[in-house]
Amino acid sequence: MPTPRHPQAAKPVSKDETDDISFEEALAELESLVERMESGELSLEESLASFEKGVALTRRCQAALDQAEQKVKVLTANTPEADTEPFESDL
Repeated sequence: MPTPRHPQAAKPVSKDETDDISFEEALAELESLVERMESGELSLEESLASFEKGVALTRRCQAALDQAEQKVKVLTANTPEADTEPFESDL
């Protein structure tokens, strides 16, 4: 007879937990979470906890990208030869 799984209660992910990691670390962890969730082997509680952490990691990545974009804008603001153009997707 299989042993029932009793996952620990998911603790809320705080903003401080994701603020201290780099963009690359957050992205790698997010990719890992997605793989585990897509495997279908997580319980509902584990899936919800992973989703919550994924949201926090996504926000961390977006904040890092926004900050990098602002730095580029500041650095190129007074440089006429460094005109920026919107990126056109290949989609």
